Amino acid sequence: MSQHHRTPRILGTLLLVATAGFTLGVGAQPAAAARGTGAFARVVPAPASAVAGGSPYAITRSTRIRVDGTSETRRVGEYLADVLRPSTGYRLPVTTTGAGGIRLTLGSGPFGAEGYRLASDAHGVTITADRPAGLFHGVQTLRQLLPPAVERKTVQPGPWLVAGGTVTDSPRYAYRGAMLDVSRHFFSVAQVERYIDALALYKINTLHLHLSDDQGWRIAVDSWPRLATYGGSTQVGGGKGGFYTKAQYQEIVRHAATRYVEIVPEIDMPGHTNAALASYASLNCDGVAPPLYTGTDVGFSSLCVNKPVTYDFVDDVVRELAALTPGRYLHIGGDEAHSTSHADYVTFMDRVQPIVTKYGKTVIGWHQLTGAHPVKGALAQYWGLDDTAADEKAQVVQAARNGTGLILSPADRVYLDMKYTKDTPLGQDWAGLVEVKRSYDWDPGTYLAGAPASAIAGVEAPLWSETLVTDADIDYMAFPRLPGVAELGWSPAATHDWDAYRVRLAAQGPRWDALGIGYYRSPQVPWPAR
Repeated sequence: MSQHHRTPRILGTLLLVATAGFTLGVGAQPAAAARGTGAFARVVPAPASAVAGGSPYAITRSTRIRVDGTSETRRVGEYLADVLRPSTGYRLPVTTTGAGGIRLTLGSGPFGAEGYRLASDAHGVTITADRPAGLFHGVQTLRQLLPPAVERKTVQPGPWLVAGGTVTDSPRYAYRGAMLDVSRHFFSVAQVERYIDALALYKINTLHLHLSDDQGWRIAVDSWPRLATYGGSTQVGGGKGGFYTKAQYQEIVRHAATRYVEIVPEIDMPGHTNAALASYASLNCDGVAPPLYTGTDVGFSSLCVNKPVTYDFVDDVVRELAALTPGRYLHIGGDEAHSTSHADYVTFMDRVQPIVTKYGKTVIGWHQLTGAHPVKGALAQYWGLDDTAADEKAQVVQAARNGTGLILSPADRVYLDMKYTKDTPLGQDWAGLVEVKRSYDWDPGTYLAGAPASAIAGVEAPLWSETLVTDADIDYMAFPRLPGVAELGWSPAATHDWDAYRVRLAAQGPRWDALGIGYYRSPQVPWPAR
């Protein structure tokens, strides 16, 4: 699909003006609103409404974090205190008593499941939401209203001023995701949790974990133990691999829940299954297990669609994984099944989807699922390119018209493992080169012509790991593109403007420096000097 011409939006213009030293509130008269600091103009994702005005609030030694009597609010308050204490050096007690300070409160307002209002003046900061997730998102905005040094783990000089004004905010899409491939290279619990923490700063609410592929099986399954112990014993390039015990996977799920991130596990099938086929000969049509695989080619493996044991295997894996996963979704893959005939593919997907629903989960599959018969409520994750064949796009669009929801992950826009330029030391280029502007400058609402706007569930930025091994590798490929995808999922379409966004994005650089996130300093972004 060709890029749509976009007329600069008024909010983008206002945000550019704000960086010169003052902020204009959305919808406010310039003469009345041209006061305060430029902090509101630095927030990513862009809020639905931000009106600056009044005196800032100073966090001091006497500041308290006041919460109501609910355990959920207290947990968010303790999270905020944990963020602020190391850099400020202040006690910041979390309490239900006192006046002023930072107040977190749940109400029954118009904010929905994840929206919030943040109001700041000289007397304090109040974040109000209908649900704890909204309070948490409001806390992320508060973090960005403070100087980047607030993210450091040692005491900094301050001052800690929160600009005066009001943010009223809620997301455009309910599904705002990132994917981490732990199959091609295995990442530890600590590495996954570190990534979750980075996602949360930008109000991403879903982490899709790619748990199985040709190169590795990464989750323990009691009924098929060799999947993990043998199928998980290696990775791309022949390293030692690894897998998550059930307790470790549940730790990831718990940590994600504290960040209001839902884990979506994926077991890719019927293709991308060599690790499983190598582990159990019975899953192969000829009864012969292939060797473990450490390369990067795709499309050569397939479960045996006509064997009853295949569906015993799927039922056991889905049952055990669903029991470990409190979230709504279970991803069954379905892409690049080149070694499965179309008829067998349809047979397989039509048999497997009811197994997922039987165990209480909503099906997600890659968009090739639309070539079978998506069950009611299923989501198809579109990963095609701008120049994907018209008939393939038409199939996805027709499924959307028939009620299948869509998660948009166009590979030549938001696959975070694509190289930025030909000289990028990591990543791939099969979907092209994806600089920061290209990753940001598209509209999920109009990307697939003919798909109903109501069918777009949201966006997701996958990060495949063929070339990634360390935290530094993840950081370099995800940042600075990930926040732009988060903004596409959260912010109103009217705020979308590259020229304004690149200035706000540049202001995130010092924050990443403080957090220890190493990022690609794209020449498309006017980064501050270090």
